[in-house]
Amino acid sequence: MAQSSRQRKKARRAAGTIKPPGRSEAKNQAVRESLEPLAPGERPGAVTVGAVLVTGLAIFVLVRYLGGVSFQGKRVEFAQFAPLLLILVMMSYGLWRARYWAVLGLQALLGLLIVYYGVTATLFGDLQGVAVALAVVIPSGYLFYKLVKAMARIQMPERS
Repeated sequence: MAQSSRQRKKARRAAGTIKPPGRSEAKNQAVRESLEPLAPGERPGAVTVGAVLVTGLAIFVLVRYLGGVSFQGKRVEFAQFAPLLLILVMMSYGLWRARYWAVLGLQALLGLLIVYYGVTATLFGDLQGVAVALAVVIPSGYLFYKLVKAMARIQMPERS
């Protein structure tokens, strides 16, 4: 009768023929062990920066609507702004509370910005466009990078 992969693995483990983890797994484990879980009420610096940026963006969107934005000669309805505003307010609150889903959402937003401005700069590469793209891509990429470690600390279980 054929064995399942789980049974074969169990048999190899009993026989001592399973190879030890590789160097990259050892490095990953060392990094995981060096991380400190967040203290109650603690928020990593990158998450605080993200919360401030998203709050500022939400305020900008609201002020822009109140200022009377129009598109193709028509005033934009609040129902068109409401979903974006709601998402930004929820993300801002989640970032301020250091919630994993909010940090993940901010990383998705930053990833979209990086890809959009990177592609735009390469396709329509005048000097001014490249400068604007770099002014968006470099800080966004740096914040994205910093949020990776913050996410790892946020999702860590408490050590006993």
